[in-house]
Amino acid sequence: MSYSRRSSYRSPSPYNKRYSRSVSRSPSRSRSRSCDSSDAENPGNNLYVTGLSTRVTKRDLEKHFSTEGKVEDVHLVVDPWTRESRGFGFVTMSSLDEAESCIKYLDRSVLEGRVISVEKFLWQQGSCV
Repeated sequence: MSYSRRSSYRSPSPYNKRYSRSVSRSPSRSRSRSCDSSDAENPGNNLYVTGLSTRVTKRDLEKHFSTEGKVEDVHLVVDPWTRESRGFGFVTMSSLDEAESCIKYLDRSVLEGRVISVEKFLWQQGSCV
């Protein structure tokens, strides 16, 4: 009794299609953010803050920056599962002068036992950063 090799013919499988992706049916909607000139630019009062402790809250950050002027907005980047700080965030001051004051006096300051870094958030025209 001899055994023969199976034939190399394979039936078409829906999982074996190379590079096939479904096409979105939504009208002109892209997955990536648009980087056109209509996007808002940073007037210079948006600050990038790094070196934050995982224990820092939005309220702590707002209180720390309010010593140099009026804080308009605080965005603390947090882990989606643990809700702990990822160690950086953004603070928007009400004016450019107040933002400059924060950079001058709060950069290399201590918050919750950690030395933080404060700098202008640079938005580059034509790139999605």
